[in-house]
Amino acid sequence: MTIFCSHCHRPLQAKMSCLPTRAKQAPNASKPFRSTKSASKARRDQINAELQALRSLLPISAQEKERLSYLHTMALVCLQLRGAQLFPPGLAPPAGPALGTELLSLLPGFLLVLSADSKLVYISENVAQVLGLSVVELLTQGDTVFDILDGQVGEDVQKKLLLAREEPGREITFVSEMRTSKAFRLQHGGNRVMAVCGRFVTLRWPPSPSTTAFLALCTPVVQSPTDGEAASQDDIFQSTHLLDMMFIEVTESVTYHLGYHREELVGQSWYSLLHPEDADLAAVQHRAVALGAGAGPGPGPGPAAGSAVLRVLRKDRAWTWLCVWARRDGGCITCTCRCLREEEAAHLRAQQPRAAAPP
Repeated sequence: MTIFCSHCHRPLQAKMSCLPTRAKQAPNASKPFRSTKSASKARRDQINAELQALRSLLPISAQEKERLSYLHTMALVCLQLRGAQLFPPGLAPPAGPALGTELLSLLPGFLLVLSADSKLVYISENVAQVLGLSVVELLTQGDTVFDILDGQVGEDVQKKLLLAREEPGREITFVSEMRTSKAFRLQHGGNRVMAVCGRFVTLRWPPSPSTTAFLALCTPVVQSPTDGEAASQDDIFQSTHLLDMMFIEVTESVTYHLGYHREELVGQSWYSLLHPEDADLAAVQHRAVALGAGAGPGPGPGPAAGSAVLRVLRKDRAWTWLCVWARRDGGCITCTCRCLREEEAAHLRAQQPRAAAPP
């Protein structure tokens, strides 16, 4: 009985002749593995080369490019691609960098552009002065506006953006904390509260999601009169009162904010301008400051004693919101008043406990 080899189907006595064949096949079995490792390295090298090429095209300094990780590079590339889709290079004349820097330095906040689906398209470079984070660092949070906002207000912001998208040109405002650098949080005790005011604009015809952008200005909601980093002095006026809150002096800028001339207010009571629902809150502030609880620029008491968010009557009979910081200077009370949007006032009022009226 002849026994055949299961490998080459030759008689067993010829089996030894199979061994060289099998020996030759063993090394071949490892070729696919060596080929895969080699192909993987080639792919990695190709990806690295492509990323280096993309990095070289980014409109940032060579020093900044050197610090970019692959993740940062891709985030910036995506931002540039979204921007190029909304703002093709030939759509508008280029602005000189010196002029752009000068204009940005005059803004009370930074510029923000979003796509129709809330993706980040543009963030002006002066964001670092407001949030303590560069554009690159901010992009590490994510690629949508919700990634840089406090998550608790995401649903409300989404509703407002949807409403604005359905009615292009309609201005909306929302207030939320924005993420900041660790150094900023240590210095200020948390993230920065920002008011985002903007509208959807159709950039090219016909209107479509790819030709529509949300253009906004993001300004800090100033928490104190000494928070002058990004506060606009254009929003502020000052008044001086006797201890009973009768006007004895007021800056001329009150005409711009409330419509009154200085002479119309001198000799009048502060309470004659207040909304009836805010009179008790103003009285609490008045009493605390008059008794010295809110005196002086030093540490002293908290905002409950020296500041309040109130409605006052303009000359045109409309109500406007003010954040009023008051302090006692000898026999007088000095008030620093900043005009607020309704959304800013609502945010600050939510943080301001309503105290009972003084006896």
